[in-house]
Amino acid sequence: MPRTIPLDKVRNIGIMAHIDAGKTTTSERILFYCGKNYKLGEVHDGAATMDYMVQEQERGITITSAATAVMWQDYQISLIDTPGHVDFTAEVERSLRVLDGAIALFCAVGGVQPQSEQVWRQSEKYEVPKLCMVNKMDRIGANFFNVVNDIRDTLNGNPVVMVYPMGAAGTFRGVIDLLEMKALTFDEESRGTKIIESEIPEEYLEECERLRTEMVEAAAEQDEALMSKYFETGELSIEEIKAGLRKGTIARTIVPTYCGTAFKNKGVQPLLNGVIDFLPSPLDVGVVASSDNPENFRKPDDNEPFAGLAFKIISDKHMGKVSFVRIYAGTLKVGDPILNSTMEQDTRIGRLFRMHANHQEALEEAHAGDIVAVVGLSKTRTGDTLCDPKPPILLE
Repeated sequence: MPRTIPLDKVRNIGIMAHIDAGKTTTSERILFYCGKNYKLGEVHDGAATMDYMVQEQERGITITSAATAVMWQDYQISLIDTPGHVDFTAEVERSLRVLDGAIALFCAVGGVQPQSEQVWRQSEKYEVPKLCMVNKMDRIGANFFNVVNDIRDTLNGNPVVMVYPMGAAGTFRGVIDLLEMKALTFDEESRGTKIIESEIPEEYLEECERLRTEMVEAAAEQDEALMSKYFETGELSIEEIKAGLRKGTIARTIVPTYCGTAFKNKGVQPLLNGVIDFLPSPLDVGVVASSDNPENFRKPDDNEPFAGLAFKIISDKHMGKVSFVRIYAGTLKVGDPILNSTMEQDTRIGRLFRMHANHQEALEEAHAGDIVAVVGLSKTRTGDTLCDPKPPILLE
């Protein structure tokens, strides 16, 4: 079965944050707006899709990294919901290892917390490009620009403001898209599905124009051709701004920054647009090399020999041991003989699934860039490399 979604339209992302910044609620909104869920589950009700373990539902926290795949504007986004609790740091590290990009989520009241610093450092260690989302703009004490300054001063990030908040706390009613220079409000009856575009209110215009100039300058700085055009004409097209910001995001020199309130269904769609505009595809991430020989590498291509990393193992009462595998190269089919090069053991693929939290969709084959669940790898452990036996490769 050939690939249905081109590799440049695949995004493997995670949501990382301090505990209680609203990661799981944001994930729920992403699933809802992408059409995966037709009703919204809430963490405080114990009904969130991504928190499917009984312990998570009882305590209202995320323990394991749930994985799910959604579609947004012809792009496939594989979303990994990572834990924020300090006790589950290893789980976050394993997820970051296989992600191409991440959304760093902050509370608009609490700002950068100690645990935010921890996950930010972990993401820098694995060189993961990021977007920032300042959540909970509806709460008393919310201040978007305080958090932006925190990201700059505490995390040494370089935030580029992409949206301007209209109001805060009880008066927060929407955001101004600085790229398109339009005010966006989110229809409450449709739970934010319907977005109403309008002219920017007069009181915000001057500040928005200043921030847009900063955004255009940040985009121009990423590319010499864009810089010379900007010096000549004083302006760049929207596509050129996007290209410059994308280059800077992937190089980790800038961090596009958004705001909203996931709980009140405001500001999630601009963030999703940012994911497909600015975060890398597997093609942007490039080759993966063997940890014992840099000359032995795999390109993100379906025709390469298969190479993947088992980054998470769970036990399912119906299927037994389930291994989550990130495929870096090649194609994986049900029944394929493969090598676990870490353990030097031959094994065989029993069944393949694409996971939607704790529901699964059976697959006959999976391709480079996919994150899938595999049944039948009884000896495989977290962090093991799975590959084509001829020639083998050992990933870090």
